[in-house]
Amino acid sequence: MNMRSSDSVDRPDNLGDVIRAHARLRPDSIAFQFEGVEISYAAFDRQANQIAHALINEGITAGDRIAYLGKNCTAYFALLIGAARIGAVLVPVNWRLAPPEIEQILQDSGAPLLFVGAEFEAAAKASTHTNSGIRKIIAIEGELADFEPMERFAGGQSDAPPAYVAKGDDPVVQLYTSGTTGLPKGVVLTHRALLQQRYDLQEAGVSWALWDEHDISLLAMPVFHISGTGWGNYGMFAGAKSVIVREFEPSKLLDLIEKEKVSRLFLVPAALKILLDDPRSGQIDYSCVRGINYGSSPIPEALLKRAIDLIGPIFVQHYGLTETTGTVVALDIEDHDPPGNPRLRSCGRAVAQTEVRIVDPHGNCVAPRIAGEIQIRSSSNMLHYWKQPEATAKTLTPDNWLRTGDAAWMDEDGYIFILDRIKDMIISGGENIYPVEVENAIFGHPVVEEVAVIGVPDDRWGEAVRAVIVLKPGEQADTQSIEQWARARIAGYKVPKSYVFVDSLPRNASGKILRREVRAAAWADQVRQVN
Repeated sequence: MNMRSSDSVDRPDNLGDVIRAHARLRPDSIAFQFEGVEISYAAFDRQANQIAHALINEGITAGDRIAYLGKNCTAYFALLIGAARIGAVLVPVNWRLAPPEIEQILQDSGAPLLFVGAEFEAAAKASTHTNSGIRKIIAIEGELADFEPMERFAGGQSDAPPAYVAKGDDPVVQLYTSGTTGLPKGVVLTHRALLQQRYDLQEAGVSWALWDEHDISLLAMPVFHISGTGWGNYGMFAGAKSVIVREFEPSKLLDLIEKEKVSRLFLVPAALKILLDDPRSGQIDYSCVRGINYGSSPIPEALLKRAIDLIGPIFVQHYGLTETTGTVVALDIEDHDPPGNPRLRSCGRAVAQTEVRIVDPHGNCVAPRIAGEIQIRSSSNMLHYWKQPEATAKTLTPDNWLRTGDAAWMDEDGYIFILDRIKDMIISGGENIYPVEVENAIFGHPVVEEVAVIGVPDDRWGEAVRAVIVLKPGEQADTQSIEQWARARIAGYKVPKSYVFVDSLPRNASGKILRREVRAAAWADQVRQVN
């Protein structure tokens, strides 16, 4: 398919039509491979249509949400395309969350249907027993005792295209990201947000974005992240074959790179380090790989140089947010020249048709090399936060500049150097963690008087969660009890990895805890205040 053509037939503006075009032009080409099972673009197209009709029969209409709780699999993308073809919005839920957190997202989304992966029968029951609003649960793969199997739900439906025609500005996916208040926010993304940048990058001739139907993509990041769903979209857009792994396992990835001749993959830096630490990483033939993209958190220079030495100069750094549908800034392959290249400390330059500016606290653009907040204006910007107009207004300006909350400076050539996060978010292994969420989980413990949660440097995960605690008078430190308390209330990856007990926490004149002062001591010997 000539994706550069201005002809609307050859330049679909919705995900469903992208798949339909590939099914017409290359029906027998493999769209997805998952655990040894392949599906062609033609068969995938028909499967998505069956799901669309099954959703219609359940009363799902344009604008309705449906939820997914499961790991990576082909069926997730069939569900995404099937929902898109009737204007419904898919809500993938982070399966690492605790049941109360899952229930909160389900209730907020308003989804009446929940599609569940094989490992999450118990989590689904625990998350839907009260006020979630879920009226039906479907087992998306295999047989689960109390849920309708996907085969029965959609298998007997028509495989003809549904009548609804999605528009570019229709919402299609809703990804939840943690909020500074401790409550998750649903980031609503449109078809255009997922597709327009692909066209822009191709028309600009950006080498790392020039995929074609001969590429083989390895999809290892979780689909509840933009790095997972977005990477799957890259493969579908190009008509490429995507090899899906249920979850990140370094040995499996190394096997697949060689066996399937993988040409493209995306990893967060923590996953890249784990991959390189595998004893077999030095024995693999990487000659088939055309590009390795990385992002979601900053990468240590030493790790990047190690990766380039082993695999070759084929790396591209991506900077973006869920709210920008992923990548809006990239450090190209040619900039990954390790010997003394200062640009390796940057995250790159704005990608095609994306505007980036650095502003002061009053919204005025600053001069080169002056620190300020990164703001983004792009066709990839989110539509809004679901049912949160005030939060949306704080993030999106009336003229569609998105406030990232990241502090950085820009050099004279447009390269952006991230310094710190204006927000207090912690990024650990590519996962976004907000201190308030963790503090709220710990604060109710009987011995805790006050708590401040910070991210501290960590060689494996980039940052690790630390709780700095003031005990109630007369109480003794009991980290095991505090950890168990927190683990019952939040996901395991949010639970602190270390605990420090102090007599008092610094506060400002109004009594607010100065978390940044608490954090400063742990980062005093670091060049950058992110890791």
